[in-house]
Amino acid sequence: MSQNRPTILIADEMHPSLFSMLEQAGFDYQYEPNISRPALIEQISGYDGLIIRSKTAVDAEVLNAARQLRFIGRAGAGLDLIDLDTAQRRGIRVFHAGEGNRDAVAEHTVGMLLGLLANLAKGDREVRRGVWDREGNRGYELGSLTVGIVGFGNNGRATARRLSGFGCRVLCYDKYLTRYGGTFAQEAELEQIMEEADVLSLHIPLTPETRLMVDDAFIERFEKPFYLVNIARGEIVSLPALVRGLESGKVRGACLDVLENEKIAKLTPEQQTVFDYLRNSDKVLLTPHVAGWTHESYVRINEVLVNQLKEVI
Repeated sequence: MSQNRPTILIADEMHPSLFSMLEQAGFDYQYEPNISRPALIEQISGYDGLIIRSKTAVDAEVLNAARQLRFIGRAGAGLDLIDLDTAQRRGIRVFHAGEGNRDAVAEHTVGMLLGLLANLAKGDREVRRGVWDREGNRGYELGSLTVGIVGFGNNGRATARRLSGFGCRVLCYDKYLTRYGGTFAQEAELEQIMEEADVLSLHIPLTPETRLMVDDAFIERFEKPFYLVNIARGEIVSLPALVRGLESGKVRGACLDVLENEKIAKLTPEQQTVFDYLRNSDKVLLTPHVAGWTHESYVRINEVLVNQLKEVI
Protein backbone atom coordinates (compact mmCIF):
# COMPACT_ATOMS: atom_id res chain seq x y z
CA MET A 1 0.00 0.00 0.00
CA SER A 2 0.98 3.65 -0.24
CA GLN A 3 2.61 5.04 2.87
CA ASN A 4 -0.19 7.56 3.31
CA ARG A 5 -3.79 7.26 2.13
CA PRO A 6 -4.55 4.42 -0.30
CA THR A 7 -5.13 5.68 -3.85
CA ILE A 8 -7.91 4.36 -6.05
CA LEU A 9 -8.52 4.71 -9.79
CA ILE A 10 -12.24 4.83 -10.64
CA ALA A 11 -12.38 3.72 -14.28
CA ASP A 12 -16.16 3.72 -14.91
CA GLU A 13 -18.99 6.17 -14.41
CA MET A 14 -20.21 6.15 -10.82
CA HIS A 15 -22.87 7.93 -8.80
CA PRO A 16 -21.28 11.05 -7.24
CA SER A 17 -22.20 9.88 -3.74
CA LEU A 18 -19.17 7.58 -3.95
CA PHE A 19 -16.68 10.44 -3.76
CA SER A 20 -17.63 11.81 -0.35
CA MET A 21 -17.90 8.26 0.98
CA LEU A 22 -14.33 7.51 -0.10
CA GLU A 23 -13.01 10.76 1.34
CA GLN A 24 -14.67 10.13 4.69
CA ALA A 25 -13.29 6.59 4.74
CA GLY A 26 -9.72 7.83 4.22
CA PHE A 27 -9.12 7.08 0.53
CA ASP A 28 -7.68 9.24 -2.22
CA TYR A 29 -9.09 8.69 -5.70
CA GLN A 30 -8.81 9.69 -9.32
CA TYR A 31 -12.08 9.68 -11.28
CA GLU A 32 -11.49 8.72 -14.93
CA PRO A 33 -14.85 7.37 -16.21
CA ASN A 34 -13.82 7.75 -19.87
CA ILE A 35 -10.30 6.40 -19.57
CA SER A 36 -9.08 4.50 -22.63
CA ARG A 37 -7.56 1.07 -22.37
CA PRO A 38 -4.03 2.26 -23.31
CA ALA A 39 -4.27 5.01 -20.69
CA LEU A 40 -5.52 2.55 -18.08
CA ILE A 41 -2.58 0.23 -18.73
CA GLU A 42 -0.17 3.17 -18.57
CA GLN A 43 -1.55 4.68 -15.36
CA ILE A 44 -2.68 1.67 -13.29
CA SER A 45 0.80 1.04 -11.85
CA GLY A 46 0.45 4.06 -9.58
CA TYR A 47 -2.69 2.91 -7.75
CA ASP A 48 -3.46 0.68 -4.80
CA GLY A 49 -7.05 0.05 -5.86
CA LEU A 50 -9.31 -0.02 -8.91
CA ILE A 51 -13.08 0.43 -9.06
CA ILE A 52 -15.02 -0.56 -12.17
CA ARG A 53 -18.66 -0.98 -13.14
CA SER A 54 -19.53 -2.69 -16.44
CA LYS A 55 -17.32 -1.09 -19.09
CA THR A 56 -13.75 -1.84 -18.09
CA ALA A 57 -12.26 -5.29 -18.73
CA VAL A 58 -9.52 -6.13 -16.24
CA ASP A 59 -7.60 -8.89 -17.99
CA ALA A 60 -4.06 -10.24 -17.55
CA GLU A 61 -2.52 -7.37 -19.53
CA VAL A 62 -4.06 -4.78 -17.23
CA LEU A 63 -3.24 -6.74 -14.07
CA ASN A 64 0.38 -7.32 -15.08
CA ALA A 65 0.78 -3.56 -15.51
CA ALA A 66 -0.71 -2.90 -12.06
CA ARG A 67 2.45 -3.36 -10.04
CA GLN A 68 1.14 -2.10 -6.71
CA LEU A 69 -2.55 -2.94 -7.10
CA ARG A 70 -4.00 -4.58 -3.98
CA PHE A 71 -7.75 -4.62 -4.57
CA ILE A 72 -10.43 -4.34 -7.25
CA GLY A 73 -13.99 -3.34 -6.45
CA ARG A 74 -16.83 -4.11 -8.87
CA ALA A 75 -19.85 -1.81 -8.60
CA GLY A 76 -22.36 -4.56 -9.29
CA ALA A 77 -22.73 -8.30 -8.92
CA GLY A 78 -20.91 -10.12 -11.75
CA LEU A 79 -17.13 -10.56 -11.90
CA ASP A 80 -16.85 -11.85 -15.48
CA LEU A 81 -14.97 -8.69 -16.57
CA ILE A 82 -12.07 -9.56 -14.26
CA ASP A 83 -9.40 -12.23 -14.82
CA LEU A 84 -9.86 -13.82 -11.41
CA ASP A 85 -7.10 -16.41 -11.85
CA THR A 86 -4.46 -13.77 -12.57
CA ALA A 87 -5.75 -11.57 -9.76
CA GLN A 88 -5.49 -14.47 -7.32
CA ARG A 89 -1.95 -15.29 -8.43
CA ARG A 90 -1.00 -11.65 -7.93
CA GLY A 91 -2.58 -11.54 -4.47
CA ILE A 92 -5.10 -8.90 -5.56
CA ARG A 93 -8.29 -8.90 -3.52
CA VAL A 94 -11.46 -8.82 -5.65
CA PHE A 95 -14.90 -8.03 -4.29
CA HIS A 96 -18.26 -6.92 -5.59
CA ALA A 97 -21.35 -5.08 -4.35
CA GLY A 98 -23.89 -7.84 -4.94
CA GLU A 99 -25.90 -6.81 -1.91
CA GLY A 100 -26.31 -3.32 -3.29
CA ASN A 101 -28.67 -4.13 -6.14
CA ARG A 102 -30.32 -7.37 -5.03
CA ASP A 103 -33.63 -5.68 -4.19
CA ALA A 104 -33.66 -3.91 -7.55
CA VAL A 105 -32.99 -7.18 -9.39
CA ALA A 106 -35.67 -9.01 -7.44
CA GLU A 107 -38.31 -6.36 -8.09
CA HIS A 108 -37.42 -6.20 -11.78
CA THR A 109 -37.71 -9.97 -12.07
CA VAL A 110 -41.16 -9.97 -10.50
CA GLY A 111 -42.20 -6.95 -12.57
CA MET A 112 -41.22 -8.60 -15.83
CA LEU A 113 -43.00 -11.81 -14.89
CA LEU A 114 -46.18 -9.97 -13.95
CA GLY A 115 -46.03 -7.96 -17.17
CA LEU A 116 -45.60 -11.05 -19.33
CA LEU A 117 -48.22 -13.15 -17.56
CA ALA A 118 -50.81 -10.36 -17.68
CA ASN A 119 -49.98 -9.34 -21.30
CA LEU A 120 -49.41 -5.76 -20.14
CA ALA A 121 -47.14 -4.67 -22.99
CA LYS A 122 -49.28 -6.40 -25.63
CA GLY A 123 -52.54 -5.05 -24.23
CA ASP A 124 -51.14 -1.54 -23.99
CA ARG A 125 -49.99 -1.57 -27.62
CA GLU A 126 -53.35 -2.88 -28.82
CA VAL A 127 -55.47 -0.38 -26.90
CA ARG A 128 -53.33 2.47 -28.23
CA ARG A 129 -54.18 1.21 -31.74
CA GLY A 130 -57.88 1.10 -30.89
CA VAL A 131 -58.02 -2.69 -30.42
CA TRP A 132 -60.11 -3.80 -27.43
CA ASP A 133 -59.39 -7.55 -27.12
CA ARG A 134 -60.21 -8.79 -23.63
CA GLU A 135 -60.10 -12.52 -24.34
CA GLY A 136 -56.85 -12.29 -26.26
CA ASN A 137 -55.22 -10.63 -23.27
CA ARG A 138 -56.53 -12.96 -20.57
CA GLY A 139 -53.57 -13.56 -18.26
CA TYR A 140 -52.25 -16.02 -15.71
CA GLU A 141 -51.79 -15.48 -11.98
CA LEU A 142 -48.20 -15.54 -10.77
CA GLY A 143 -49.22 -17.18 -7.51
CA SER A 144 -50.51 -20.25 -9.34
CA LEU A 145 -47.06 -21.13 -10.68
CA THR A 146 -44.03 -23.05 -9.44
CA VAL A 147 -40.87 -21.02 -9.93
CA GLY A 148 -37.43 -22.61 -10.16
CA ILE A 149 -34.56 -20.30 -9.21
CA VAL A 150 -31.11 -21.37 -10.39
CA GLY A 151 -28.43 -19.56 -8.40
CA PHE A 152 -29.28 -18.73 -4.80
CA GLY A 153 -26.97 -15.90 -3.88
CA ASN A 154 -27.99 -12.33 -3.10
CA ASN A 155 -30.26 -11.91 -6.12
CA GLY A 156 -31.78 -15.37 -6.00
CA ARG A 157 -32.67 -15.10 -2.33
CA ALA A 158 -34.17 -11.63 -2.69
CA THR A 159 -36.25 -12.83 -5.65
CA ALA A 160 -37.50 -15.91 -3.77
CA ARG A 161 -38.62 -13.72 -0.90
CA ARG A 162 -40.76 -11.56 -3.16
CA LEU A 163 -42.18 -14.45 -5.15
CA SER A 164 -43.24 -16.23 -1.98
CA GLY A 165 -45.33 -13.17 -1.13
CA PHE A 166 -47.39 -13.83 -4.25
CA GLY A 167 -48.09 -17.37 -3.11
CA CYS A 168 -45.69 -19.04 -5.53
CA ARG A 169 -44.13 -22.36 -4.76
CA VAL A 170 -40.43 -21.60 -5.11
CA LEU A 171 -37.74 -24.20 -5.76
CA CYS A 172 -34.08 -23.20 -5.60
CA TYR A 173 -30.90 -24.82 -6.85
CA ASP A 174 -27.29 -23.76 -6.32
CA LYS A 175 -24.44 -26.08 -7.23
CA TYR A 176 -22.03 -24.40 -4.83
CA LEU A 177 -24.15 -24.20 -1.68
CA THR A 178 -25.39 -26.69 0.91
CA ARG A 179 -28.40 -26.40 3.20
CA TYR A 180 -29.56 -23.17 1.59
CA GLY A 181 -33.32 -23.66 1.50
CA GLY A 182 -35.49 -21.80 3.96
CA THR A 183 -38.71 -19.95 4.57
CA PHE A 184 -39.04 -18.57 1.05
CA ALA A 185 -37.72 -21.41 -1.12
CA GLN A 186 -37.38 -25.17 -1.06
CA GLU A 187 -33.95 -26.58 -1.87
CA ALA A 188 -34.10 -28.80 -4.94
CA GLU A 189 -31.93 -30.50 -7.51
CA LEU A 190 -31.87 -29.12 -11.05
CA GLU A 191 -33.69 -32.24 -12.25
CA GLN A 192 -36.60 -31.51 -9.89
CA ILE A 193 -36.85 -27.95 -11.21
CA MET A 194 -36.94 -29.32 -14.75
CA GLU A 195 -39.73 -31.72 -13.77
CA GLU A 196 -41.94 -29.34 -11.80
CA ALA A 197 -41.24 -25.68 -12.62
CA ASP A 198 -43.54 -23.44 -14.64
CA VAL A 199 -40.94 -20.65 -14.55
CA LEU A 200 -37.14 -20.81 -14.70
CA SER A 201 -35.37 -17.75 -13.33
CA LEU A 202 -31.60 -17.48 -13.76
CA HIS A 203 -29.44 -15.82 -11.10
CA ILE A 204 -26.02 -17.25 -11.88
CA PRO A 205 -22.72 -15.66 -12.96
CA LEU A 206 -21.22 -16.01 -16.40
CA THR A 207 -18.44 -18.61 -16.29
CA PRO A 208 -17.02 -21.10 -18.80
CA GLU A 209 -19.44 -23.62 -17.26
CA THR A 210 -22.55 -21.45 -17.60
CA ARG A 211 -21.81 -19.91 -21.01
CA LEU A 212 -24.64 -21.03 -23.36
CA MET A 213 -25.87 -23.38 -20.62
CA VAL A 214 -29.47 -22.90 -21.74
CA ASP A 215 -29.33 -24.56 -25.15
CA ASP A 216 -31.66 -26.85 -27.08
CA ALA A 217 -30.83 -29.89 -24.96
CA PHE A 218 -31.31 -27.96 -21.72
CA ILE A 219 -34.71 -26.66 -22.82
CA GLU A 220 -35.88 -30.10 -23.94
CA ARG A 221 -35.13 -31.55 -20.51
CA PHE A 222 -38.10 -29.66 -19.01
CA GLU A 223 -41.14 -31.85 -18.48
CA LYS A 224 -43.67 -29.12 -19.32
CA PRO A 225 -43.70 -25.80 -21.17
CA PHE A 226 -42.15 -23.06 -19.06
CA TYR A 227 -41.41 -19.35 -18.89
CA LEU A 228 -37.75 -18.30 -18.95
CA VAL A 229 -36.42 -15.28 -17.06
CA ASN A 230 -32.83 -14.14 -17.63
CA ILE A 231 -31.67 -11.09 -15.69
CA ALA A 232 -28.17 -12.54 -15.15
CA ARG A 233 -25.92 -12.53 -18.22
CA GLY A 234 -27.02 -12.75 -21.83
CA GLU A 235 -24.37 -15.27 -22.82
CA ILE A 236 -25.89 -17.88 -20.50
CA VAL A 237 -28.83 -18.39 -22.88
CA SER A 238 -28.48 -19.41 -26.52
CA LEU A 239 -30.97 -17.10 -28.19
CA PRO A 240 -31.32 -19.26 -31.31
CA ALA A 241 -32.23 -22.16 -29.00
CA LEU A 242 -34.69 -19.91 -27.16
CA VAL A 243 -36.36 -18.96 -30.46
CA ARG A 244 -36.70 -22.62 -31.36
CA GLY A 245 -38.21 -23.25 -27.93
CA LEU A 246 -40.72 -20.45 -28.41
CA GLU A 247 -41.64 -21.72 -31.87
CA SER A 248 -42.18 -25.27 -30.63
CA GLY A 249 -44.16 -24.14 -27.60
CA LYS A 250 -41.68 -25.67 -25.11
CA VAL A 251 -40.95 -22.14 -23.92
CA ARG A 252 -44.21 -20.35 -23.15
CA GLY A 253 -42.58 -16.94 -22.95
CA ALA A 254 -39.38 -15.15 -21.99
CA CYS A 255 -38.36 -12.16 -19.91
CA LEU A 256 -34.95 -10.95 -21.05
CA ASP A 257 -33.08 -8.09 -19.42
CA VAL A 258 -29.83 -9.26 -21.03
CA LEU A 259 -28.83 -10.48 -24.50
CA GLU A 260 -25.92 -12.46 -25.97
CA ASN A 261 -24.86 -9.31 -27.84
CA GLU A 262 -26.14 -6.10 -26.27
CA LYS A 263 -24.66 -3.88 -28.98
CA ILE A 264 -27.88 -4.17 -30.94
CA ALA A 265 -26.72 -1.72 -33.61
CA LYS A 266 -23.84 -4.10 -34.44
CA LEU A 267 -25.48 -7.52 -34.60
CA THR A 268 -24.33 -10.19 -37.00
CA PRO A 269 -26.89 -11.23 -39.65
CA GLU A 270 -27.75 -14.35 -37.64
CA GLN A 271 -28.07 -12.35 -34.43
CA GLN A 272 -30.26 -9.79 -36.20
CA THR A 273 -32.65 -12.51 -37.40
CA VAL A 274 -32.96 -13.87 -33.87
CA PHE A 275 -33.39 -10.42 -32.36
CA ASP A 276 -36.08 -9.51 -34.89
CA TYR A 277 -38.04 -12.59 -33.86
CA LEU A 278 -37.76 -11.74 -30.17
CA ARG A 279 -38.67 -8.08 -30.50
CA ASN A 280 -41.72 -8.89 -32.62
CA SER A 281 -43.00 -11.64 -30.36
CA ASP A 282 -45.84 -11.02 -27.90
CA LYS A 283 -44.37 -13.87 -25.86
CA VAL A 284 -41.21 -11.94 -25.08
CA LEU A 285 -40.59 -8.98 -22.79
CA LEU A 286 -37.31 -7.07 -23.23
CA THR A 287 -35.51 -4.49 -21.10
CA PRO A 288 -32.03 -2.95 -21.65
CA HIS A 289 -29.94 -4.56 -18.87
CA VAL A 290 -31.45 -2.41 -16.12
CA ALA A 291 -32.64 -5.03 -13.62
CA GLY A 292 -30.17 -3.88 -10.97
CA TRP A 293 -30.08 -0.27 -12.09
CA THR A 294 -32.46 1.81 -9.98
CA HIS A 295 -32.00 5.24 -8.45
CA GLU A 296 -31.76 3.59 -5.05
CA SER A 297 -29.33 0.83 -6.01
CA TYR A 298 -27.03 3.34 -7.72
CA VAL A 299 -26.30 4.81 -4.27
CA ARG A 300 -26.58 1.58 -2.26
CA ILE A 301 -23.90 -0.08 -4.38
CA ASN A 302 -21.49 2.67 -3.37
CA GLU A 303 -22.29 2.15 0.31
CA VAL A 304 -21.58 -1.57 0.03
CA LEU A 305 -18.35 -0.96 -1.90
CA VAL A 306 -16.94 1.51 0.60
CA ASN A 307 -17.80 -0.71 3.56
CA GLN A 308 -15.93 -3.56 1.89
CA LEU A 309 -12.98 -1.29 1.16
CA LYS A 310 -12.75 -0.35 4.81
CA GLU A 311 -12.70 -4.05 5.73
CA VAL A 312 -9.93 -4.73 3.21
CA ILE A 313 -7.78 -1.90 4.56
